[in-house]
Amino acid sequence: MDQRNTDRENKYLRAKERVAEIKKFYNGLIFYIVFMGFLAYLNYYSNGWSYLWVVWPALGWGIGILFQAAKAFRWAPFMSKDWEEKKIKELMDEDDEVSNNRWS
Repeated sequence: MDQRNTDRENKYLRAKERVAEIKKFYNGLIFYIVFMGFLAYLNYYSNGWSYLWVVWPALGWGIGILFQAAKAFRWAPFMSKDWEEKKIKELMDEDDEVSNNRWS
């Protein structure tokens, strides 16, 4: 019974972390939209769309937002906690095999 409680608690903690990542993404996205709107207004006010310099910060920051979305929504498998845990276990097992073979 204790094992089931531990598994349930681990699932809860992973779900809580994931919700925090998604919330962080949405907060960043809202801030991005508001700030880019302000920069677009500033761009229009300063030169009336003759040079769209607002595109450069939008692209740079947008790339960061895409990476944050990939992490939050698990689009990139190498950015998830599950992948990290599997890789750590794999490396530990590999290290154990090397240690065992060295002394055999």
